[in-house]
Amino acid sequence: MVKNNIEVDVKIKCIENETTQAQLAEDVGTTGQYVNRIIKKNVGVVNKTFVQMLEVLGYDIELTYVKRVTDVKTDR
Repeated sequence: MVKNNIEVDVKIKCIENETTQAQLAEDVGTTGQYVNRIIKKNVGVVNKTFVQMLEVLGYDIELTYVKRVTDVKTDR
């Protein structure tokens, strides 16, 4: 089981960083529609087979987000 909801986490991190999904998409090199589609999916980011393999092995998946010291928005 994935303990995090990665898609919601991305949305929250956008809000915390005062970044729109459109800005995020541009920085990543994709479209705003694609980022929005990923965020709206329930299990869109983590590979289902990867999760199943770890579940069979008896593991849950927990992610920890650590803010880097350098700001990725320095070119704006």
